[in-house]
Amino acid sequence: MSASQFDVAVIGAGPSGAVASALLNKRGFKVCVLEKQHFPRFVIGESLLPHCMEMLEEAGFADAVRAEPSFQFKNGAAFSWGSRYTEFDFTEKFSDGPGTVYQVRRGIFDKILIDEAAKQGVEVRFGHGVTAFDNSGDLARLSVEADTGESYELTAKFVLDASGYGRVLPRLLDLETPSHLPPRQAHFTHIDDNITNPKFDRSKILITTHPQHRDVWIWLIPFGDNRCSIGVVGTPDVLAGESETVLKKFVYECPMLKEILDKAVWENDFPFRSIQGYSANVKSLHGKHFALLGNAAEFLDPVFSSGVTIALHSAKLAADLLAKQLEGGAADWDAEFAKPLMIGVNAFRTYVDGWYDFRFQNAIYAPNRSPEISRMISSILAGYAWDTENPFVAKSEQRLSALAALVGDVKVE
Repeated sequence: MSASQFDVAVIGAGPSGAVASALLNKRGFKVCVLEKQHFPRFVIGESLLPHCMEMLEEAGFADAVRAEPSFQFKNGAAFSWGSRYTEFDFTEKFSDGPGTVYQVRRGIFDKILIDEAAKQGVEVRFGHGVTAFDNSGDLARLSVEADTGESYELTAKFVLDASGYGRVLPRLLDLETPSHLPPRQAHFTHIDDNITNPKFDRSKILITTHPQHRDVWIWLIPFGDNRCSIGVVGTPDVLAGESETVLKKFVYECPMLKEILDKAVWENDFPFRSIQGYSANVKSLHGKHFALLGNAAEFLDPVFSSGVTIALHSAKLAADLLAKQLEGGAADWDAEFAKPLMIGVNAFRTYVDGWYDFRFQNAIYAPNRSPEISRMISSILAGYAWDTENPFVAKSEQRLSALAALVGDVKVE
């Protein structure tokens, strides 16, 4: 029988679970990761932000990530709308920290991270799902069911829920609350892009606003091997229909995409997929013997690729605080985890809201942006949404509204 007592149990082997477990293992704690699926497995969320590299370095994962040839070097974000085109260079930003990162296939990326954590000494159990959680005693008790049919109980001093869209503890503890964001849907696939057009910069994600439906946008995320991830996001009424038909229709209605994807091959081993109702929220980020990381806590919207960045930032905050607590120190999970985490989440939320009410789109697409404002916005787009020295973080709502008022309502050209 394998060990059933640990200092920390982590639910989910995605990026936040891998980083948190590695950081805690480095501090000398006995950590077990329980993952319901077997890796590699597909998950959406392929565009990382440079701030991620700080957590990947600290966890000891960065070299393994750099060594993967299918990952695409990334140094910025580009935006197109009709004939308008603008880009942000993440190396020209307000905040300190890395300015480059990678675009990744998450099946490969997530497996690299958790394999590195296992090499460092973390115990990882694939095919093991958590079915119940009891925090009434001095230790947390998890009921685990393996896909081999085995059931057992595991105890831990603390549990980190890194289960992502699975949202294991929020469901078991009835912590889920509706998101404030209206329900949106995405249709997406991977294509062999065959792009030769010099207008397209492979080292930047391309976000395209639809010329007629301004709240509909398309992502184009290049990988390192002539593949791109491509998807359309909008409200379900606008995107109603079969994924392939709807995605191609909206893509080819956008002038720049029509031009650069003239040789794209859509048929390959990757299916057309759809996901909806993904934005989510919870009543609390922590409780007795547990805390929620990444998407298990809250998922905003894919437009600025904030998902993995928030997940890794939450993993670092939680691992540091939990190490202090397990070493006998006082830990205030509200003041030292939830509130600091929400600084960045709320900053990202401002710009997500501002994207869909068009204030942020106006600021992005307006001509003649000042270099100083560009650097501040670039920092947020690069993931540095916790840098309160940046006025666009510290006073995100006021600064965005003031900027939007200054540039006025920008029209498609």
